[in-house]
Amino acid sequence: MERFFKLKERGTSVKTEFLAGMTVFFAMVYILMVNANMFSDPFGDGTNPLVVSYGAIYIATALSAVVGTILAGLLSNMPLAQASGMGLNAFFVYTVCIGFGLSYANALVLILIEGVIFILLTVTGLRKRIFEALPQAVLAAVPAGIGLFIALLGLQNARIVVPDSSTCVDLASFNLLTQSWGDIMPMVVTLCTLLAIVIMSHKKIRGSVLIGILGGMALYYLLGLTVDGFYADLNLQLISPWEAFRAFGSESLFAVFTDGFDFSAYVETHGSANLILTILTTALAFCMVDMFDTLGTLYAACERADLLDEHGEPINMNRAMLSDAVVTTAGALCGTSTVTTFSEVNAGVAAGGRTGLTSVFCGLFFFVAMLLLTH
Repeated sequence: MERFFKLKERGTSVKTEFLAGMTVFFAMVYILMVNANMFSDPFGDGTNPLVVSYGAIYIATALSAVVGTILAGLLSNMPLAQASGMGLNAFFVYTVCIGFGLSYANALVLILIEGVIFILLTVTGLRKRIFEALPQAVLAAVPAGIGLFIALLGLQNARIVVPDSSTCVDLASFNLLTQSWGDIMPMVVTLCTLLAIVIMSHKKIRGSVLIGILGGMALYYLLGLTVDGFYADLNLQLISPWEAFRAFGSESLFAVFTDGFDFSAYVETHGSANLILTILTTALAFCMVDMFDTLGTLYAACERADLLDEHGEPINMNRAMLSDAVVTTAGALCGTSTVTTFSEVNAGVAAGGRTGLTSVFCGLFFFVAMLLLTH
């Protein structure tokens, strides 16, 4: 293990890598439930326009995360983690499937095309040339932009940021005279957790994100005792992994090949010319977003972990990008949207992760989560 991952050379240990892997897992595990809900119930009203079940997408998301994260760690020996990207999955569901009218399997063809293009760009060295051509300011801005987007999603889920008819978004009220404690309590826990993580990060306490997440969870369920009917409303449903795997095998796995290339329904309503234009422009959109996402995240994580070479480029960059390209293709075969490198790996780097062992531990946590399905 020492010889393969070069732990001493990078100033880390198995214990540190384990804690870093756990930190990354807790920071990005939300994608399993969010992705499965987005595909199976995009409007939150019980309808299922993509005709794919929660369990099938949960397994597809988890399996691609396991394969992608462990592959990235073993191939590049860097603390990277991969799963279905936020934003890209929304574009897949709401724009490509619901907006354009492509079926779930049809849309997977576009992800497959993207993966194949990335493999070709990587093995020919063109993807590295694109990286070298990007200004450093752009590379630094990408993970910051992704972080702000994820922060907005988190604040929306905590109901701190709410819809507004005039400004689109607004801050929720903390006024106990007009709002119940049951509505305000989750917002208070969120802000306390965020503040604790900021303070611990400023004091350079390793594992600050993991400590904050676990502490916030404990505080949430502790304060739940002060809310009438809190535990009765949790409604946590355990799903049999065997049923989920059965649904995965029949609905998602290789759907790109069994049903994906049948565009007859789309052609009948939109025409062949529209289909060609849609495939070309949408595949390009997936490629562009994923490329900047991956390159920016890779640069930010490696810069913080001191894993840049003398030219200011991430070490083993081609291997890291090849793993990203391969797992994007694998994600299409599993039946999920674009699998990309997560910016949450920076939390693992902050916890001391410096090698691919962080990724291996994170992948193993995803494997366990794959067998513990909740809805």
